Amino acid sequence: MGFEHVKAAGMYANGAGGSLLFESFPHQAEVTTFSADSPITDSAAAATAIATGIKVNNGVISTALPGDGSELYTLLEYFSDRSRSTGLVTTTSMTHATPAAFGSHDSSRNNLKAIANDYLTQTRPNVLFGGGDNGMTYDGAATAGYTVVSDRTGMAGLADTAHMVSGQFGSDNMPFEYDYFTGISSGYDILPHLSEMTRTALDILDNDVDGFFLMVEGGRIDHAAHENSLELSVFETLEFNAAVSEAFSWAEGRNDTLILVTSDHETGGLEVLGNNGPGSFPDAAWSTFGHTGINVPVYAWGDNAVLVSGVMDNTDLYHVAIVPEPASLLLFIAGGAILASRPRPARKNSL
Repeated sequence: MGFEHVKAAGMYANGAGGSLLFESFPHQAEVTTFSADSPITDSAAAATAIATGIKVNNGVISTALPGDGSELYTLLEYFSDRSRSTGLVTTTSMTHATPAAFGSHDSSRNNLKAIANDYLTQTRPNVLFGGGDNGMTYDGAATAGYTVVSDRTGMAGLADTAHMVSGQFGSDNMPFEYDYFTGISSGYDILPHLSEMTRTALDILDNDVDGFFLMVEGGRIDHAAHENSLELSVFETLEFNAAVSEAFSWAEGRNDTLILVTSDHETGGLEVLGNNGPGSFPDAAWSTFGHTGINVPVYAWGDNAVLVSGVMDNTDLYHVAIVPEPASLLLFIAGGAILASRPRPARKNSL
């Protein structure tokens, strides 16, 4: 998600750029995203930079490469070691690169079973909500002491006292919001949306009087941009904004919480060319199907938010999150990564 993705979503929803909730946050900056071995990052290296404050090579998950290959200390581990509950929420598969960088350590983002094992046996986040399979199994999570749910009904039925929960929704990445809207993807009433997963995660984590850490990823924004689909991108960004709205509603009025909204990288080289008003997609152009090195936005509200300004590097966000240390940190990342292409149903061109 880059600045232009955000602008396009605001134009579609409200007829103007700058109109999404998180764009009203009082402290904003732009962020450089290069990795240790490339001017254009992948999600593993970018998320690791945010999670640990250290640059790594593309494809690496919170491990010192370049370096001695040791495990890098993540924000999730930092808050957990200070008696905070922790959670990871994503619309990609649970073991995808961005959540993995906060809850696991591996030399390769492709070692999905090892990433899942790190979640379940080492870092043990209290909440794991995302797409299923890809190394995560019902039996594995249940054996590790998690209550496992597989759909919206099961998630809604979680007791307010739930402590360790694994939501494994479907068998891969979760469906695109636009495909739900147009009817291309069925099961709209079966799988939860990002905003619903965020609300439930907050209901669980805020039972901890010491505070919590929650990372929420709108991962399919990236996948939409890899397809150069403005429709998919806009709807994913609007649902991402809805998830941030859930967090803001929870945090508003508090003085012990930091909300950071950012992206792991820009995808597609999107440029908005013209505004066609609310309910109509703006005119736009794409320059690539891949990632770019374009700076991405960060929006901050609450404790430590004043530290966000100007042009920052993604490694700076780690330090914003802990100096001084807020009681609770809600980190929203619009991310994802390149997927192997596969046939998809025909999609309508417009609404």
